[in-house]
Amino acid sequence: MLRLWNTRRFPMSLSNTLNARPNAPSWRDYLTLTKPRVVAVMVLTSMVGMLLARPVLPSIELFVLANLGIALAASAAAAINHVVDRRIDAVMNRTKHRPVSDGKVSPAYALMFAFLLGASGLSMLAIVANLLTAWLTFASIIGYAVIYTLYLKRATPQNIVIGGIAGAAPPLLGWVAVTGSVDAHALLLVAIIFAWTPPHFWALCIAKKDEYAKAEIPMLPVTHGDEYTRLHMLLYTILMVIVTVLPYLSGMSGVLYLLGVTAINVRFLMLLKRHSDTKDSKDAMGLFWYSIRYIMWLFLFLLVDHFIPL
Repeated sequence: MLRLWNTRRFPMSLSNTLNARPNAPSWRDYLTLTKPRVVAVMVLTSMVGMLLARPVLPSIELFVLANLGIALAASAAAAINHVVDRRIDAVMNRTKHRPVSDGKVSPAYALMFAFLLGASGLSMLAIVANLLTAWLTFASIIGYAVIYTLYLKRATPQNIVIGGIAGAAPPLLGWVAVTGSVDAHALLLVAIIFAWTPPHFWALCIAKKDEYAKAEIPMLPVTHGDEYTRLHMLLYTILMVIVTVLPYLSGMSGVLYLLGVTAINVRFLMLLKRHSDTKDSKDAMGLFWYSIRYIMWLFLFLLVDHFIPL
């Protein structure tokens, strides 16, 4: 009788809606929280840092487990970013379907997931590598997930410049996992990513300026305009070109790396000029996507040059 009464009292669609339960998050939602493509690039740089640190190869156990620890820690920072930015993500087309902003994963569950990943990664690094690597990794989590995401992103148009140091840490973490100390060449790898980050991310910001403005995030194109941003992209790209030649000039790498990095630097400058000429958001996105391939190719050139010196 009660079931019949409910059916008569309410339309079928409304009755189903009231009785429906929200779908449980899938493993894909939790995977999305980790930003796997971003983490994959970070782990590539940490692997290269490990392999460049010493003439002899690290043990398989150290190589696999230390990079896994770095990946877990980076994934934890990404998950925290989803929670902190959930209201911003909800109003941006690029991010509105992320699991937390879309309501698929609750903020509490996402934070518990992040804590599990972070604790596992840091413990793994402390056990299989050394405490210095674990502490530096913890500092990078705080730098990205708290200092950048929670404060800098909303406080200054130079957010990506100041906060970029956290994203530049993985090759240093890989290096320290092998050597137990900070080396000038490891810091040079950090400097390369630090100089690359502003033109890489500002290209995306120009293409998505309206969305950032809608979310009230003071990215440089929103606060100072596209032309000002393009000028700063050019200046940082020049700095990037100079810094990326330093591995060759310092004796860290050889001719093979120099030839490879020269080719990708020329391509980067060509795409930047194209966007400056056309002022088209499609060209800005083209530069953004190329910049991701750029940093991957650069670290692969370093790696190949290390094992096949010319």
